[in-house]
Amino acid sequence: MDIETTGSHFERDRITEIGIKTLAGDEVSVWERLINPQVYIPQNIQRLTGILPQMVSGQPCFEDLANELKKELEGKIFVAHNARFDYGFIKASFKRVGVDFRPKVLCTVKLSRLLFPNQVRHNLDTIIQSHGLVVSARHRALGDADLLLQFWRVCETVVGKERLLAAINQLIGNASLPPNIDQALIDSIPDAPGCYIFYGENRAPLYIGKSISLRSRVMGHFQGALTQRKEMKLSLQVRDIDWIETSGELSALILESRLIKERMPSMNIKLRRSKDLCAWSLEMGIDGVLKPLLVSHKELLPGLQENLYGLFYNKREAISYLKAVAKKYRLCELLLGLEKNIDGKSCFGYQVKQCGGACIGLVPKEIHNLQLKTAMGLYKVQVWPYKGPIAIRDGGEMIVLDNWCYLGTAINEDELSELKSSGDAEFDLDIYKIVKKALTGAYKNQVMLLN
Repeated sequence: MDIETTGSHFERDRITEIGIKTLAGDEVSVWERLINPQVYIPQNIQRLTGILPQMVSGQPCFEDLANELKKELEGKIFVAHNARFDYGFIKASFKRVGVDFRPKVLCTVKLSRLLFPNQVRHNLDTIIQSHGLVVSARHRALGDADLLLQFWRVCETVVGKERLLAAINQLIGNASLPPNIDQALIDSIPDAPGCYIFYGENRAPLYIGKSISLRSRVMGHFQGALTQRKEMKLSLQVRDIDWIETSGELSALILESRLIKERMPSMNIKLRRSKDLCAWSLEMGIDGVLKPLLVSHKELLPGLQENLYGLFYNKREAISYLKAVAKKYRLCELLLGLEKNIDGKSCFGYQVKQCGGACIGLVPKEIHNLQLKTAMGLYKVQVWPYKGPIAIRDGGEMIVLDNWCYLGTAINEDELSELKSSGDAEFDLDIYKIVKKALTGAYKNQVMLLN
């Protein structure tokens, strides 16, 4: 089976053509349809497939053909090249018309890898060249389906029907795996806490994640690839998987944050380092007005300073946050130092009814100060609540921290002693958030003081 589509997103894009060649014994039957996608066919897709808007405008839509297609596919093994793509589109299309479609799926990329392991590549063009297949209509559904039938005949001839049947039985049981990942690799992943790394071509990191059950989480990506765009993209690109076991969930969370910053995988949300970190402090001016002053990275000592509010990756973020607080609580941007003072005049916010009027005396300074302190108090940076370093028990290991900074992981007293005297570590905002949450949650009774 092969399909042509308007693009690669199976929720947004639509099928334009389906070609099926059914092999039953020695008999071959054919089912082929052009389909009106009811969406625009991009120019590059038109050039690739030769399917033009005028060719499909008078054709039935998928809904009109759904019952006929379901009958055609019932009781058959769904064979496609990079089957995840074709099956993902067909399944999503059936789902939109209320049909649950769950056939046995065989991917010929996997079949080629299993039967011809010495072949360098297993894309369809390589298979055509390697096995001398005859091309009738490349990038048309029935033409590509015919290539798969030819490849099937090659497999029967080269390895024999018995070996081919064994390969089919082996692969159908692993239908949810991407074409470049075999079951042996999945079986070797422990169902334990840790981080996993998906690699693409040339061992380029694609995605880093964490879980308390590594193998189950990795398989979850591949099962989700049939319904989620991001997971499908990941499954098509992944070439290898690596993992690092940890003793527990907290260790996995910290390791994930560090690995993403170190390796910069292309499909993760980019986590930023804390090199330009800053925060607000509240200082009383000689005029009796409480003013936010920006504390830069050089003067910042998170965990040690009492008077810190909000932690930001840069000055722009800090100012944007303060403006949002002013707007939400109707504070005066002039008194906050966000607007230049023009003697006797109100701030711009008062003119547009976003300031209570503290700038012109309608709100007493004491009330404005209290409102500011209350608003900022929601974002106060917590001072390190211990007299020195601590260890948090996480499984069979101990995570050593001081002033919200991660010092390392220890498994015995000697390592604990070495880590607690190892000196200052760099403050990391993401780890601060992880540890702060852990200490008020599941790990609050797992703390050991290291005085």
